[in-house]
Amino acid sequence: MVMRHSIFNFVVAAILAIMWFSGPALAAPLDDLFTQLVDADEQSQPRIESQIIAEWEKSGSAAMDLLLQRGQKAMENAAPETAADHFSALVDHAPDFAEGYHNRAMTYFVLGLVGPALDDLRQTLVLNPRHFGAMRGLGAILEDTNRPKQALEFYRAALKINPASADVKAAIERLELTFEGLAL
Repeated sequence: MVMRHSIFNFVVAAILAIMWFSGPALAAPLDDLFTQLVDADEQSQPRIESQIIAEWEKSGSAAMDLLLQRGQKAMENAAPETAADHFSALVDHAPDFAEGYHNRAMTYFVLGLVGPALDDLRQTLVLNPRHFGAMRGLGAILEDTNRPKQALEFYRAALKINPASADVKAAIERLELTFEGLAL
């Protein structure tokens, strides 16, 4: 009995040590990718951005990952209502998983549900403040709903995190030209 207890204590201590030391290591690859993204040129930026998104899409649960994939597949197949159902189930079962909200926001926008899309993008940023995709999405929706000054703020915030993003640079240039035209 004493030997079993000692082995149990050793196993628990080993597991705790692995968890303790791997916690910061798990965040490190994502932090490293963000550092690379800031220094990226236009050729390497898409690859690094894709790697970050791939990390974001890992929920830690095979079932939740499957819901995410099913929703994304439904969007690819032009079935936004079905996608919204999958993403809503994902949000219900994994309310701390930012990608559920982000993907549902994009789906809601396609469905013309601007208010719910904005709310889901806000929640995405609450859960993941470095989510340049959510910032870009907020910028696009705000621009689309005639709020260019607010849109410009979100585009600029996205550009600070992802400086080589061609579409965000183009959006900023487009809005800045609009403001310059108004000043004339």
